[in-house]
Amino acid sequence: MAKTSTKSGAKAGAQTSPSGGEKKKNFEQRLERLEQLGEQIRKTDIPLDEALRAFEEGIKLAKTLETDLEKIDSRIEILMNSAEAPLDESPELELFEEED
Repeated sequence: MAKTSTKSGAKAGAQTSPSGGEKKKNFEQRLERLEQLGEQIRKTDIPLDEALRAFEEGIKLAKTLETDLEKIDSRIEILMNSAEAPLDESPELELFEEED
């Protein structure tokens, strides 16, 4: 049976395999998980080993999110620079043409 994408299902899956399945989740899901981990670590009654696991998972998530943001930033920069092209040049739309 397939897992549902509830918060508890995402939390359990992330704890068992913090690096394996995290790439497959979208940016928003990973950011939400990072926020959950931050809240979990701030609790005063959390055992040290659990806090350390949450911290390690959070660091891995933060690194993947930072990498994604850098990629997005590069794409935006390319789009912004291409917008500054001279108006007499027509844009290349090869990526958007349909193949017959």
